[in-house]
Order: sequence, then structure tokens, then C-alpha cells
Amino acid sequence: MWEQGKLLIEGMNVKYYVKHYEEPSEDYGIEGGCISKMELRIDGKVTLNYDRGWDIEPEDEISQLAYAALLKKYN
Repeated sequence: MWEQGKLLIEGMNVKYYVKHYEEPSEDYGIEGGCISKMELRIDGKVTLNYDRGWDIEPEDEISQLAYAALLKKYN
């Protein structure tokens, strides 16, 4: 199932896209969980991209906080 939305973190809008399943996947899920794809954008710039593996890992604090929130909710 695809989810998309915005998070407000420390005054910054973070747009997210998450594809998750009901069952976790050791092969494709983030940390063996249910999320198989995730993208974060801040001001139009991709700051995180996971597509069954890491393409862009979160480096800035805002992206890390958004990642943690989405991991808790969907993984």
C-alpha cells in the first residue's frame, strides 16, 4: 500500500512517499520490516531514498527525524 503526506518537523515541511506491506520482508524491507520503498523531499530535494535497498540515506537531522517517525508508524 502506498502512503504519502507531509510532516512538519522543526518548522520544515517534509514530503514523504512510503510503500509498505502487512508482512515484513527480511530481503526487501527497511531493517527487515514492512517498508519496501520510501522517499523524503525537503524543498523539492530528495533527502532519503530507499527502494528495496538504500540509494540515499538520511544525513541531515530533519530527514533522520522524519525517517524515525515513519519507521515507527509503518515498519
